[in-house]
Amino acid sequence: MYIIDFNHPINIHFMGIGGISMSGLAEILLKAGFKITGSDMKASEITNQLSDMGALINIGQRASNISDDIDLVIYTAAIHEDNEEFQAAKAKQIPMLTRAQLLGQIMANYKYSVAVSGTHGKTTTTSMLSYIMLEADVDPTISVGGMIDAIGGNIRVGTSEYFVTEACEYTNSFHAFRPYISVILNVDADHLDFFSGIDEIAESFHTFATKTPENGLLVVNGDMKHYKTVTEGLKCRVLTFGESPSNNYTASDIRFDEDGHPTYTLIVNGKAVTEITLSVFGRHNVYNSLSAIAVAAELGISMEDIRQGLLHCKGADRRFQYKGTILDSVKVMDDYAHHPTEIAATLAAVKNCDYHELWCVFQPHTYTRTYALLDDFAEALKVCDHVIIADIYAAREKDTGLVSAKDLAEKIAALGTDAFYLPSFDDIETYLLKNCKKNDLLITMGAGNVDSIGNDLIKK
Repeated sequence: MYIIDFNHPINIHFMGIGGISMSGLAEILLKAGFKITGSDMKASEITNQLSDMGALINIGQRASNISDDIDLVIYTAAIHEDNEEFQAAKAKQIPMLTRAQLLGQIMANYKYSVAVSGTHGKTTTTSMLSYIMLEADVDPTISVGGMIDAIGGNIRVGTSEYFVTEACEYTNSFHAFRPYISVILNVDADHLDFFSGIDEIAESFHTFATKTPENGLLVVNGDMKHYKTVTEGLKCRVLTFGESPSNNYTASDIRFDEDGHPTYTLIVNGKAVTEITLSVFGRHNVYNSLSAIAVAAELGISMEDIRQGLLHCKGADRRFQYKGTILDSVKVMDDYAHHPTEIAATLAAVKNCDYHELWCVFQPHTYTRTYALLDDFAEALKVCDHVIIADIYAAREKDTGLVSAKDLAEKIAALGTDAFYLPSFDDIETYLLKNCKKNDLLITMGAGNVDSIGNDLIKK
């Protein structure tokens, strides 16, 4: 594998530079003096910002973008070997690294690097840690998979030894990381276009955990089913968090305000420490926050800075984000949930909110996930009063013909919920404006572009 000498900046080309993670890494290298070029299929606010910072961005991916002066190419899992740029880089014998390999090498430059993994909750937990570190004024470098207000985007380049990032399991990419502190929030069946099933996923998280050095720390959900598999044979220290009182970090006396924001008593090793109030909603985020507290405490951050950081953290964009109000009294929220477990957690938390009837517009994400978890999606969504299913967002996949959005709508309807499929966002918006009633709550949900429905509705 090519090893970057960060003391001698080179010319690096990013294939898919407009992605939320790729753009952040490009920005880190730009600020370190590297010459950055890149390509993406369409222009965006992100590509425009990188251009303003000095990156040369090509819209469209063509072989001609791979010039002879490029020293290294970075690519993501979405780039396949038939891609023109990929083929051109191979033909020119230019060294290539995956996004994860680059992130792993960047991480190695920091003494206190933290990698937050888990099937669910990575972005929110990384955001929590970011707010805590900023409150403590430790000047961290941050790479997060969503936009957060405190740093005005998804990346912050600090000057200290502190670095915090997400660690995604897809294609085993987080195996390239070498964090000082690793976090595993949960292990669930997902990315089944790559993994054969939950056992292989659990083994992948175990491999990630083994990357933590002996003097490092694993912070892990002590209640999860695959805890023993993930932690077996580790040489690093292990701290647990979760609902069970046997965990090192747990919570008691959990209660919610009218918007679903929790307050709880923090329990550390069986002793009550302080009261924590969150500005993100839901019981699931209580346990996300426990992992962030464990990491921050390990890094020597004061409990007051932890409390204030968590209080100020409103999460990242598209994590139960308030978009506005339509029809005078219908609140419009948007949520990134795209897995049955995430959907169930969000909808369980919604029960603590005040509303008349609950509407959910769900956009399934990838054919593989929808097909494999069809019954689970239906079970998770049936708790709504009304569900509208939009077309499946293909992302990196092609339509296999095995499953459709209409199939999911029919599954939910068979469980007794008012559920149906509509073929276009325009149709969905028209239907909602006609049928939502006073004090209803509308959630647009999914990892694709379903959030544009809410954005359009509040403009009408």
